[in-house]
Amino acid sequence: MIESKRFGSKKALVDIDETICFYSDKRVYELAEPNFDNIAKINQLFEQGWHITYWTGRGESSKRDLRALTLAQLNEWGCQFNELITGYCPNGGPTKPNFDLVIDDKAKRIEEL
Repeated sequence: MIESKRFGSKKALVDIDETICFYSDKRVYELAEPNFDNIAKINQLFEQGWHITYWTGRGESSKRDLRALTLAQLNEWGCQFNELITGYCPNGGPTKPNFDLVIDDKAKRIEEL
């Protein structure tokens, strides 16, 4: 039998758009409105020792590198995290794929935290 053994801190992948920020009209990233209550929930996990990776599809469809913009927003909004993965990386780094549904035994909506 092969048994899974996890070591180290717990890890969380956290989406950005419609999770910690929202839009009053069209999705224009520069106009994203942070939700500080949701950000506080993720920051609390970080403070409890969780490894937080913000994981966004930004740039995947357009093939634009939106990492600098996204990083600036996360810092401006007071987000605590370990890593940022965007939808497009010109250097071939890790990216978030474009999808419409996540099916996973560990998935939660921000409202469940």
